[in-house]
Amino acid sequence: MDTIVFQIGLAVVLVATVGLIATKLRFSVIPFYILVGMAVGPHAPHFWIFDFRFIESMEFIDFMGRLGVLFLLFYLGLEFSVSRLMKSGKAIVMGGLFYIIINFLFGLLVGWMMDMPLKETLVIAGIMTSSSTAIVAKVLVDLKRTANRETEIIMGMIMFDDLFIAVHISILSGLVLSGATSFIGVLLTSLSALIFILLFLIVGRKVIKYVDKGLNISSSELFLLVIMAALFLIAGFSETAHVAEAIGALMVGLVLAESAHVKRIEQLVVPFRDFFGAMFFFSFGLTIAPSSLGGAVGMAIIAVVLTIIGNVGAGMLAGRIAGISNRASFNIGFTLASRGEFSIIMANIGKAGGLLPVVQSFAVLYVLLLAILGPLLTKESKRIYNLILKISGQDKKEQKLQDG
Repeated sequence: MDTIVFQIGLAVVLVATVGLIATKLRFSVIPFYILVGMAVGPHAPHFWIFDFRFIESMEFIDFMGRLGVLFLLFYLGLEFSVSRLMKSGKAIVMGGLFYIIINFLFGLLVGWMMDMPLKETLVIAGIMTSSSTAIVAKVLVDLKRTANRETEIIMGMIMFDDLFIAVHISILSGLVLSGATSFIGVLLTSLSALIFILLFLIVGRKVIKYVDKGLNISSSELFLLVIMAALFLIAGFSETAHVAEAIGALMVGLVLAESAHVKRIEQLVVPFRDFFGAMFFFSFGLTIAPSSLGGAVGMAIIAVVLTIIGNVGAGMLAGRIAGISNRASFNIGFTLASRGEFSIIMANIGKAGGLLPVVQSFAVLYVLLLAILGPLLTKESKRIYNLILKISGQDKKEQKLQDG
């Protein structure tokens, strides 16, 4: 036990150290967490007595990673509002739809090009469709763009995408985790998952006033215990309906988002989200053998190029509908390019369902590339846009329009 506790301490030190380095560099911490996990995983090289691999504690760290997924999705549910999304306007709805359709189709195309089976192809399509809420929000804050007009469109499109991903994960759970093989079996398990989600949300909205009365607890300790009990029980029970435990956590958050106590819940949950969320990315890195990544390099590069093209197209469409400038529309596409937590969650569903290991390798490379490129492209979007205008000869035309 002492060895395991000591290794957990070392893991936290490593995660904190690379987090500090990433913060100093003003960069996304997610790729740093994954890379340091890969560097000390069971597959990492070791020499003589210099063995820094996390082996004895790996199972416990993996459990901490699972908790990280629950807290990430639970917090997202607390922040999410379907009514707010519906009020966001035509630009967000149309841009979000186009964003989802083009990225999902590109994902199907990559799966088809690599001759992947259906289940693997659907997981890849989901991985390529899910933007990283955490990275995007952090980049917008770091670059001081929260007041920009296009930021509202960006966050609205992410909310739209998150809603789609929640449905897609529930369908994937029915398809991959249930063991159903026939079309009817897959359809029934997927429908049962969606029905369970809808019923839970409907009933939750009906009983929220009674929940609020039950949450009138002055003690922070007891209040937190009640919230945790609801989170873990419902997340665990949801798997019996072929719904991933992460979606169970999301549903609890969606219901409690309507609570009068939502701000208090957020304040108590944020430290758990941040700590266990970091351990989630670290634990994901531990499971990856660096030597296995080579087979997915070409696939990941193709997917990254398609993602950037698709996102810029979706951003330009959303910007045109909203009536903002082409430069601001360009920002939308680059900002949405980052990939992170949800892509890894879907890769883990594939792993739990025994899908081909290449899906995991693809997810690692794809997330790493876009977690690095996304913030860089966002930061340099103005220069890139000006360079494109200069190359195409459109800079003079735009200057005349501005002068006129």
